[in-house]
Amino acid sequence: MMDIVLKKQGFVKMQKLKLINLMLVVILSNWGCLCTGSVSYDHKAISINGQRKILLSGSIHYPRSTPEMWPDLIQKAKEGGLDVIQTYVFWNGHEPQPGQYYFEDRYDLVKFIKLIKQAGLYVHLRVGPYACAEWNFGGFPVWLKYVPGISFRTDNGPFKAAMEKFTRHIVNMMKAERLYETQGGPIILSQIENEYGPMEYEIGAPGRAYTQWAAKMAVGLGTGVPWVMCKQDDAPDPIINTCNGFYCDYFSPNKNFKPKMWTEAWTGWFTEFGGAVPYRPAEDLAYSVAKFIQSRGSFVNYYMYHGGTNFGRTAGGPFIATSYDYDAPLDEFGLKREAKWGHLKDLHRAIKLCEPALVNSDPTIINLGNYQKAYVYNYKAGGCAAFLSNNNRAAYATVNFRNQNYNIPPWSISILPDCKNTVFNTARVGSQTSLMQMKSDGGGFVWQSFIDQTESYDDNAYTTHGLLEQLNITRDSSDYLWYMTDVKVGSNEGFLRSGKWPTLTVFSAGHALHVFINGQLAGTVYGSQKNPKLTFNQPINLRPGLNKISLLSIAVGLPNIGPHFETWNAGVLGPVTLYGLDEGKRDLTWQKWSYKVGLKGEILSLNSLMGSSSVEWIQGSLVSQKQPLTWYKTNFNAPGGNEPLALDMSSMGKGQIWINGQSIGRYWPAYTARGSCSTCSYAGYFDENKCLSNCGEASQKWYHVPRSWLKPRGNLLVVFEELGGNPYGITLVKRSIYSVCADIYEWQPSLMNYEMQASGKVSKPLRPKAHLSCSPGQKISSIKFASFGTPLGGCGSYQEGGCHAHNSYDAFNKLCVGQNSCTVPVTPEIFGGDPCPKVMKKLSVEAICS
Repeated sequence: MMDIVLKKQGFVKMQKLKLINLMLVVILSNWGCLCTGSVSYDHKAISINGQRKILLSGSIHYPRSTPEMWPDLIQKAKEGGLDVIQTYVFWNGHEPQPGQYYFEDRYDLVKFIKLIKQAGLYVHLRVGPYACAEWNFGGFPVWLKYVPGISFRTDNGPFKAAMEKFTRHIVNMMKAERLYETQGGPIILSQIENEYGPMEYEIGAPGRAYTQWAAKMAVGLGTGVPWVMCKQDDAPDPIINTCNGFYCDYFSPNKNFKPKMWTEAWTGWFTEFGGAVPYRPAEDLAYSVAKFIQSRGSFVNYYMYHGGTNFGRTAGGPFIATSYDYDAPLDEFGLKREAKWGHLKDLHRAIKLCEPALVNSDPTIINLGNYQKAYVYNYKAGGCAAFLSNNNRAAYATVNFRNQNYNIPPWSISILPDCKNTVFNTARVGSQTSLMQMKSDGGGFVWQSFIDQTESYDDNAYTTHGLLEQLNITRDSSDYLWYMTDVKVGSNEGFLRSGKWPTLTVFSAGHALHVFINGQLAGTVYGSQKNPKLTFNQPINLRPGLNKISLLSIAVGLPNIGPHFETWNAGVLGPVTLYGLDEGKRDLTWQKWSYKVGLKGEILSLNSLMGSSSVEWIQGSLVSQKQPLTWYKTNFNAPGGNEPLALDMSSMGKGQIWINGQSIGRYWPAYTARGSCSTCSYAGYFDENKCLSNCGEASQKWYHVPRSWLKPRGNLLVVFEELGGNPYGITLVKRSIYSVCADIYEWQPSLMNYEMQASGKVSKPLRPKAHLSCSPGQKISSIKFASFGTPLGGCGSYQEGGCHAHNSYDAFNKLCVGQNSCTVPVTPEIFGGDPCPKVMKKLSVEAICS
């Protein structure tokens, strides 16, 4: 009895202490939360402060946008149903020189993380410090390549010392700013290395030793939060191994006490210069995520949620485009990509309704047919959630589950948070689709031009015998390296009489090459992302006496992936041979060559506000057009409004762009996209070559201009053109919505219906509704198409089917025209009655925004 009394007294004291602690927390919260948290895991999920969570995450890379864009991007991610923002840490941006650190402007990592915290979201910090990410040199600083005795990403002393130093620097910075969850901050996860498993397999024993070392080093830093290794099946305990890919439902962690995590659910694919632009249907992406969650997955990160822009010379590859849009839910400019953003938002709401069942029970799998299964989660509190899947890519399926029939489209999953009512199907898109436009602000630019030198042996040149590797000379300070030599031709050479010019053959490790003979462009060759090496083999016009051969070798981003990519070469490595002289073949490889890093315009800083006044520019009708190696500049005022801006560079060839001294990046519209662009179905396994656009067109036409880089008046735009283009074709455009569409079936699953029924606000299902919304400041000006019945086609190309309600336009003209947004119930009465009873109907509508 005494034990019971003491226990009761202890219980009362404990309750009093809890009350006091609660009061302290409330008081302290008025000054800012000083509380700390804990992060742990088991086989079901990550737990934060003892509570298991299904975590939905999205990659947003801070240097691929501007600080002014960050709050909006983070808010849209939160609005889209995300819990976590994931980012790499970009070593080469933060330590451009050994021991010289930079954490300002687009590289202000602390500011970015604090903004995420302010929004109430968590952070997954992928310290790496190898990133890959289609980023220049995989995120490694170029100086690292020249550390004596170094070998990247293996059991190598110099590399491990440098890697540990930088990793420790980042971790200590996060600790000093109290940014880990255990300190009251938002960081709940960290990552060491990146996709190292395939590399370890190639390297063997030194790779395995490196993995063990990296894991031990990371854990020893004492962050208080779990570490992960992605694509690393042998991740040492306690590090969690995770999956990257288009699909990860098949994946299992290497120990049964670790959660099933997907660190990169690829929302699309990157764009390369010369390649078609990949896109991934929203239905398939949603299907892949639902498939992962139904099979015990508890953490999904979209790579990318906002891809952004490879400003400056940050694109790697080589041949990675300046746009890193990635067909992400938020497009390169930070606008919602509908219907992908909205469809995933609905998916996230459905998953969260199932969360109590998912984190507290294991699934029972029931076969419902040849391609159909039910994943049923029952938990002790009495709840139940189910996922009904139809993996047939061609046919609908009607399945019986718990004595009720469910119709499931091909290649889709229906989510039932109560094991009864379908609230979401991955193939039924309820959110609107938006078609975007790039509209000129009106008025062209007034240009001035300056022609760069095509040959020079000035004080900046370095002369030696033989050919040198490009990066060893430039140290990536410029894309450009001149290789210059002389060729003497006798006055009696036979080709001078026959007119059959000698042929110059140049072998280069890449990536692009312009050949100038006596100051005139003789030809251009370039490689590709898959094969950067190239060969120039063309007749050249030589004259009697001394001829100057000038080879301008151009890098298009340094490699970011592959075993020991620090050993890969660029530039003219030879041989360089001249054929067709009387002597036969003349090898130029080992004769005297002069080298010059960069262009004269770069040396004079013509891209900057100060440097642009250092030369005499050509003006008016004398402005050079279609001339290689030409600099152009103009001044312009910032356009009104707040729409995102871009430069249409389709009239140009290849080069670089600067706004007020800030580098937009490389442009290359002359490199048209290869590939086969055909109709793409969402059903069936996706890969980066399945759904393509832009075939036969420029891989990238528009180049993002951040509004924060502009002044109200007098902005300086500088363009360097390598090949020859027409600057008067360059226009500044605004990105906005052109039209919005909705495709809604008359009995489509509705999250709102379910939530209203669950709350007791309605007693029976309501008809679904079509929601249309233009950009802020726009209104719906007209209805381009509307049909309730069996319409055909997709947004932008709808057609009436055999069944059509003739009053379909009336409701939208009445309720939507003149409004920024509108909602119309999908019910026969709205459209004048049922046009075809006993037929499953849908509504398709397209409204023009202006």
